[in-house]
Amino acid sequence: MNKFIKARFKDRPNRFIAIVEIEESKIMENGIEEKIKKEEIAHVPNTGRSKELLTSNSTVYLLPNDNPKRKTKYTLYFVENRGHLVSMYSSQANEIVFEAIKNGKIKELTGYDEIKKEKTVGKSRIDIYLKKNINKNNKEENNKENNNKKENNKENKSIEDCYIEVKGVTLVEHTTAIFPDAPTQRGKKHLEELIKLKENGHRAIVFFLIQHPLGNNFKPNWKTDPEFSKTLEKAYIKGVEILVYKTMNSLEKIEIMENNLKFELNNEKK
Repeated sequence: MNKFIKARFKDRPNRFIAIVEIEESKIMENGIEEKIKKEEIAHVPNTGRSKELLTSNSTVYLLPNDNPKRKTKYTLYFVENRGHLVSMYSSQANEIVFEAIKNGKIKELTGYDEIKKEKTVGKSRIDIYLKKNINKNNKEENNKENNNKKENNKENKSIEDCYIEVKGVTLVEHTTAIFPDAPTQRGKKHLEELIKLKENGHRAIVFFLIQHPLGNNFKPNWKTDPEFSKTLEKAYIKGVEILVYKTMNSLEKIEIMENNLKFELNNEKK
């Protein structure tokens, strides 16, 4: 079991580190135990701004780092927000979704025979790749019975494999999860790759994993990143699917909830 250390967030000098305050017990010369507060530097495994979460004196949970090559002694895993634990480990979203698909917890993504991480597409790497192994003999028989052979092949191809890009979401306003919390050219590029894949007959999905338990629906952040939001809207129109799931978090485990949540793509101010 992970031994998390409770701390207070103080400052974030840059995207990669946070200054935190840890309280430790120390036995004084007179034999009396006293609480000593000291500041430490922790790695933040999330390059988003997270200003709504990492506020002064907010409670955070750290894990000590045993790697002597690392410059920081701790990694910041969770922050408390409105009485709930929010996962700050953005890359963990990929692993959570991967394992959920593997274990049949995502009903929209069952029936595939192969599952792989990081499939290279053009100059990008798509997070998850799924593939169905279709018996060639059955495929040929189906084609003979179908008058429109080309269309049938195109339809079969669209379900044989699937490309999935995962986005971890931590920003929640009221109960609406919003992405991104900072402009992301990389995220826009991934959506454009998914559009190309869909146009070439592949199944393509952008999977938003809400890592804040209060998030019950999703919308893109038109105010912060209108370009990403426009591209997401375009991708959906072009046939790229959108899946929205969320996690329930505790210090013992992070569990994905097995239901697809609602989303709204329209910009209310358009």
